[in-house]
Amino acid sequence: MGAVTLRAGNLDALIAYYRDAVTLDLISHDGPVAVLGRGTTPIVILQHAPELAAAEPRSAGLFHTAILFETQTELAKAVYSVGTKHPGTFTGSADHLVSQAFYFTDPEGNGIELYWDRDRTLWSWTHGQVEMATLALDPNAFIGEHLTEAAAASSSHGPATVGHIHLSVGDVASAREFYVNRLGFEATANFGPSALFVSAGGYHHHMAMNTWQSQGAGRRRLALGLGEVSIIVPGADDLGSLSERMSHYGVPTRHDGQTLGFDDPWANRILVRAAH
Repeated sequence: MGAVTLRAGNLDALIAYYRDAVTLDLISHDGPVAVLGRGTTPIVILQHAPELAAAEPRSAGLFHTAILFETQTELAKAVYSVGTKHPGTFTGSADHLVSQAFYFTDPEGNGIELYWDRDRTLWSWTHGQVEMATLALDPNAFIGEHLTEAAAASSSHGPATVGHIHLSVGDVASAREFYVNRLGFEATANFGPSALFVSAGGYHHHMAMNTWQSQGAGRRRLALGLGEVSIIVPGADDLGSLSERMSHYGVPTRHDGQTLGFDDPWANRILVRAAH
């Protein structure tokens, strides 16, 4: 997964939150667009759009952007930072068996997950479905166990990436038809009619769609919040194959030679590019 693009009402406030609390680096800030990430890897792209209103309640859109850290120490450092600078934005935590996750909501209502994956050899699969759960995970105990004094004092940050993107959609059946049957992801976890997790290459999930707050939602109106989801495929041939696949299914696309863009059934914009 590539960077997620968010439309921001107060650009300075969101830059400060993702840089100072979430501990991302400000990679670039050119007028109305700010790119934050780790090193040269973009994670969140903020586009200033003060003319837009907040998204309507229970509409489709972003449920959360999930930022994946390589070590528990790096995760603990970020969780501690957000927890001390913006404690009111913490919304929960869980051990999902495949991962340990902490949840927040940024100042404009965009969901964030900060997480670390257990080694893939520890994941359990049954008939193509990965075993996941929602077990208690005490954030203070996690920080106490994994955040060393040296790490807390260090100003340097290790690598991090967008691990997955979780969307709010109107119904799961349509999400399955689009993301699995048309786009080509594999379903890795099903939660009845309320949620679907999908991935490529045996990951637990690169994307998820749920109706927990958006059952029955239709196409999104232009609003603050999610601007674009970015997917990276291995090469140009994969991009070409996807373009042909979407054309076969009658999905309108925008192809500029470098990227392939299209909308899902709820007008969540997806942009796909090749890594090489």
